Amino acid sequence: MKLNKDLKVAIVCDWLTGIGGAELVVLELHKMFPKAPIYTSQYDPTKIDWFKDADVRTTWINKLPKRLKKFLPVLRAVSFSRLDLSNYDLVISASGAEAKGISTGANTIHVSYCHSPTHYYWTRFEVYLENPGFGMFDWLARFGLKILIGPMRKWDFRAAQKPNYLIANSTYTQKNIKKYYKRDSVIIFPPVNIEQYKPSKDSTRNGYIVVGRQTPYKRIDLAVSACTKLGLDLVVVGNGPENKKLHSLAGPTITFLGQISDKEKNKYLHSAKAFIFPGIDDFGIAAVEALAAGTPVIAYSVGGVLDYIDKSNGLLFNTQSVGVLCKSIEESKKITFNDQTVHYSSRKFSEENFSQNLISLLTSL
Repeated sequence: MKLNKDLKVAIVCDWLTGIGGAELVVLELHKMFPKAPIYTSQYDPTKIDWFKDADVRTTWINKLPKRLKKFLPVLRAVSFSRLDLSNYDLVISASGAEAKGISTGANTIHVSYCHSPTHYYWTRFEVYLENPGFGMFDWLARFGLKILIGPMRKWDFRAAQKPNYLIANSTYTQKNIKKYYKRDSVIIFPPVNIEQYKPSKDSTRNGYIVVGRQTPYKRIDLAVSACTKLGLDLVVVGNGPENKKLHSLAGPTITFLGQISDKEKNKYLHSAKAFIFPGIDDFGIAAVEALAAGTPVIAYSVGGVLDYIDKSNGLLFNTQSVGVLCKSIEESKKITFNDQTVHYSSRKFSEENFSQNLISLLTSL
């Protein structure tokens, strides 16, 4: 494929309603193809201002009342299925949900960057069933999941067969794509602004840090409980449905900062002894940002972390329990990590490498 100015390109993503790893991928795609329209189910420019200069085109879902938007998987599946992008030469979908289900023509190449097989249908179905995150409507969400899981898994599997090529963001995701979608994929690691987090030479490191949306599968409760038990300072960055629970577990050494700017986060990363990453993530951009800051990572040994954590930049533990995490934190104190070595281990995940690897793939098609 020749990537020239005459090539008609479209970008598709599940939604643009916040700032996270998935949105960083879309942003980099937008930088690569600034004239390509971005099709998505929802867009909230008050929550994410990265796409002010972009041609963002939402489906009819964006017009629904905010309360109704919580119950969206089936509606998103319908809206993306009806989205016909057959007049484009190249469509790049960045999807961990329904966006991959768009329709394209015989002359269109559809490349899908897969963050993960859809969590609530496959890898985290039981987690979502136990904690749907709908508050007083949890009972309704559970009922809907139980009733719809069969047909929606079938829909999701069919949708995953539509792209001509699949890209996985990690070895872990690649294995899950093969397991659930029965398809091969190539790995291109997602983009991380490595230079933004480059460590300073005079960093003084005290205490620990955990960053992420406070949902059950992130297991931030383990970090809070372990540092409370050990009497160690822990900075908790982020917010989410688990916030009240985490506060109830926290002792006097735990500090909750909520959502903070990248500049503030950078400061706390540079001053931490280690970044605690106790959940299972398909890749884990927050952990790589910590490495970029020269901060070693103490991580649970499942998921995307296996692509980048080793003895030179962190420590892995193999059981999600407070006791095991406490032992790992204590063990990490005995290890001397070099800031520059830790930082260097993050460089293969740079924005430049992402765009170069993607361009290399596209030009080979």
